Amino acid sequence: MPSADLTPPAMPRHIAVIMDGNGRWAYRRHLPRVAGHRRGAEVVREMVQSCADLGIPYLTLFAFSTENWRRPAIEVRLLMNLFRLLLRREARKLHENGVRLRIIGDRSALDPEICQLIDEAEALTRNNQRLQLNLAVNYGGRWDIAQAARAAMAAVQAGDLALEDFSAAHIARHLCLADIPEPDLLIRTGGEERISNFLLWQLAYTEFYFSDTLWPDFNRAALEHALHSFAHRQRRFGRTGDQVLEGDCSVSD
Repeated sequence: MPSADLTPPAMPRHIAVIMDGNGRWAYRRHLPRVAGHRRGAEVVREMVQSCADLGIPYLTLFAFSTENWRRPAIEVRLLMNLFRLLLRREARKLHENGVRLRIIGDRSALDPEICQLIDEAEALTRNNQRLQLNLAVNYGGRWDIAQAARAAMAAVQAGDLALEDFSAAHIARHLCLADIPEPDLLIRTGGEERISNFLLWQLAYTEFYFSDTLWPDFNRAALEHALHSFAHRQRRFGRTGDQVLEGDCSVSD
C-alpha cells in the first residue's frame, strides 16, 4: 500500500523512465553487457508490479531510442533478440495481471517478426485497465514531433484545417501518447542528467528526478524515494506559488 504522503493528488498519474546503466552494471561485475540488459528486463517486471500496486495508471519506459542503432551491431542484435523474447514470454503475464501494453516509436526499421509480436501483444492486452505500460522502441522525441506535424499538415493540405488556424494543439493530438495524460514525473537512473531525445514535447511541465542508482539495481525502495521527492514539490504550470496555495488550479494551453 502507498505511504501516507503518497496518496492522491501527491501520487503521479504517469511516470516516465529513462532506464540507464545496464552496461555499466555488467561492466562492474565483469559480465557481458547483455547480462546487464537481461537484469534490466527483470527490473522492468518489478517496476510494472510496483506501479500497479501503488495505483499509478500509466508507465512509459524508454527501451530503445532512434540513436541506439549507433551501438555495436552485436549489441543491437542482442537487444532486439531480448525484446523478441520478452514479447513472447511477458505478454500473457501482463494480460493476466490486467496490464495493457503499448509500443510507441517508428516500427518501419523493426524486424517483421517483432512487429507481428507487437501487434499480437497489443491486441491481447488492449482492454486491460489496471496499468498501461508504454514501451518506447525505436523512439525519438524529434521523430514523434515530426510525424505529428506531418499528420497535422496533411489536414491543412486536404482543406480540413485553415493554415491560420493551425496551432500547437493540432500537433499535440497526433503525438504517440496523445490519448493519455502527459508524464507527471520523469525518472532517469544511472547518474546522467539529460533527457536524451525522450518525449520532448510531453515533458514540458514534467518534474525530473535523477538517480545515481544503475537501472539493474533500481528497486521498489528507490521508486518510493522518487515518489517522496515528487510528493513534496509544488507544481505551478506557469502560475505563481501564491496562486497554487490559494487553489487556482486552472491550466491553460
